[in-house]
Amino acid sequence: MPTPQQLHYEHLGQTVVKALKSRHFDAYYCPDRAAAAQLIQQLIPQDDTVAWGGSMTIEALGLVDWVRANRRVIDRDKAATREEKLELMRQSLLCDTYLMSSNAVSADGQLYNIDANGNRVAALTFGPKQVIVAVGMNKVVPTLEEAVSRARNTAAPVNVARFGLQTPCAAQGLCADCKSPQSICCSFVRTRLCNVAGRIKVVLIGEDLGF
Repeated sequence: MPTPQQLHYEHLGQTVVKALKSRHFDAYYCPDRAAAAQLIQQLIPQDDTVAWGGSMTIEALGLVDWVRANRRVIDRDKAATREEKLELMRQSLLCDTYLMSSNAVSADGQLYNIDANGNRVAALTFGPKQVIVAVGMNKVVPTLEEAVSRARNTAAPVNVARFGLQTPCAAQGLCADCKSPQSICCSFVRTRLCNVAGRIKVVLIGEDLGF
């Protein structure tokens, strides 16, 4: 028997799937991480070269290990130097399939992301043939304004803590709109529509995943 939270996520998920499709995204709802991982694996053609952006959700789904074992990859984590890592990040912009999550999704079907280096939002915007965005339902919020707030006041401070950086939000837990040298809030990207239609595929997952 589904829990009340699972039922809520399923009903909200189907609403957001419709909203995403109205904005020309391909969109799917999966009840749990196992179903989401299986779907995403099926969405990646056998001959694709795959890259990914930093994402706790993608790791939680086991997709990094899966693509390393089953597809050609551009793996920045294997770089020996920062220069090599940056070069692999550049190459990732021309991969076939790019995997990532989103900092927030509004109920009307818009994605909102903050990025430090810009590689993740660059790939989302243009380059890879397809982008698959895996999103836990904990990241879905009612409005675009709340999506912006979530990205700035939830995702960013937690990621700063994860990386061990020293910024005002690390100390106070909320965005201070800082200009710290260690700030990860450099690029703010709202994805209002998907162009070309279906290039971005959003997989909503009925669990709390990522930050």
